[in-house]
Amino acid sequence: MAQKGVQLDRETFSCSICLDLLKDPVTIPCGHSYCISCIKSFWDEEDQKRIHSCPQCRQTFTPRPVLVKSTMLAVLVEELKKTGLQAAPADHCYAGPEDVACDFCTGKKLKAVKSCLMCLASYCEKHLQPHYDVAPLKKHKLVEPSKKLQENICSRHDEVMKMFCRTDQQCICYLCSVDEHKGHDTVSAAAERTERQRELQLSRQQIQQRIQDREKDVKVLQQEVEAINGSADKAVEDSEKIFTELIRLMEKRSSDVKQQIRSQQKTEVSRVKELQEKLEQEITELKRKDAELKQLSHTEDHNQFLHNYPSLSRLSESTDSSSINIRPLSYFEDVTAAVSQLRDKLQDILRDTWTNISLTVIDVDVSLSQTEPRTRAGFLKYSQEITLDPNTAHTRLLLSEGNRKATLMRKKQSYSSHPDRFTTYMQVLSRESLTGHCYWEVEWRGGGVNLAIAYKNISRAGNSDECVFGNNDKSWTLSCNQSSYSFLYNNIRTPVSGPRSSRVGVYLDHRAGILSFYSVSETMTLLHRVQTTFTQPLYAGLWLPWNNEDTAELYKLK
Repeated sequence: MAQKGVQLDRETFSCSICLDLLKDPVTIPCGHSYCISCIKSFWDEEDQKRIHSCPQCRQTFTPRPVLVKSTMLAVLVEELKKTGLQAAPADHCYAGPEDVACDFCTGKKLKAVKSCLMCLASYCEKHLQPHYDVAPLKKHKLVEPSKKLQENICSRHDEVMKMFCRTDQQCICYLCSVDEHKGHDTVSAAAERTERQRELQLSRQQIQQRIQDREKDVKVLQQEVEAINGSADKAVEDSEKIFTELIRLMEKRSSDVKQQIRSQQKTEVSRVKELQEKLEQEITELKRKDAELKQLSHTEDHNQFLHNYPSLSRLSESTDSSSINIRPLSYFEDVTAAVSQLRDKLQDILRDTWTNISLTVIDVDVSLSQTEPRTRAGFLKYSQEITLDPNTAHTRLLLSEGNRKATLMRKKQSYSSHPDRFTTYMQVLSRESLTGHCYWEVEWRGGGVNLAIAYKNISRAGNSDECVFGNNDKSWTLSCNQSSYSFLYNNIRTPVSGPRSSRVGVYLDHRAGILSFYSVSETMTLLHRVQTTFTQPLYAGLWLPWNNEDTAELYKLK
């Protein structure tokens, strides 16, 4: 208890500015006491304001009070010094080179515990107290200590930047909003932070969904490895039994088959595990990215949040494996069947059937679907020259540029009658059928365009849904206009989000049942992907339903 009392005395007779025992103490009109040199230095800085205040309670005095040494305090301090006690408490934590120092400490500065976005200053625990006690200061925004408070000051107007210019994507002060940023789309920094916070949460949701998708894919691949290993083990076991029945005559062949199976098993397992490891690496990276975004979401300083947000919000390209589609193969069982057949025909048939066994082992294929390209250069490997079929074009569509461009005209064109022609809707199909891997791009101008793929047996005459791209089960359509995208299939419309672009890329993997649409500019952004089963060859289609003179052109890829 005695020690506690001494501690109280020590704090009572310490200057709240230098945190040392009072030297030549003076008491100002509000009743607080300071070293005479400390309060003089503090008021010297306030002289230009012609109002002087108490560093603790912020009470103001006009004119500047005359300082008179407090004789009684001086005697008490001298008595306290004789006890041999040190001035500053032992547990005070002074600021190091990497710490944020208190702006109000003189001499050796203490660590700041908070920074004020209104005062643009950092405070230790002692100097922060007025922000908790004084009514006007209670409204100030306190954040974790920061060395970058000056970045919140406008270099042009020397004002706090509390606004954000969406036009120029930068933080500004109020004077900027009525000066060089006049007429721009400006909001408060807090409002912009709220909007970006929502985007950040959406990004986190997307990352978490991708993590879940990748974890599901990893499980599928793990099951595939088990299935391959199980099938291979059974094939080896069955083959060994059959070859044992053929005694010595079949021993050499048995060894050969076993070696081939193991070799092919190793190859297939290696392929699957390679993709599995890639997905697991992506999961790790996504979790790291999610952690960074989570940390950013807790940043209290709006400007720091907005400064760091663009570099952290961008997501890396996905290793998207949604196209993984393991075919239900029997793996190595065919090898067993071939060996059984060999057992029945003995040695003379062995020479004729050995090649068949060997090829059967090699044909074992997990058939993991080929990964969709991630760059435009990758897509261009599958580019296909496509032209429009005049026999299918509606009479108000003018074809030009070697039948690659369609323009919606006010007057009908003088096309001959043909059973393949669309009679009601301004649509046209390609001359070429599309199978395997295909990629093409469409450049459009005007009100909008519908990009489609369709089976050849889609209806042409009349105005029923059976004739409209996207309104039946024979066609798939991406609708593009100046303000939005949407996807249509079987008369069901799905809203699609993505950057506006006058060029759209279409990727088709007929065998895997994948149809993808991309916004093409400096980069490629996935707009919508379809996973289905195509039962017939497909044809590219264009539909210009908007305004006269609208155009859509099958872009000539280099």
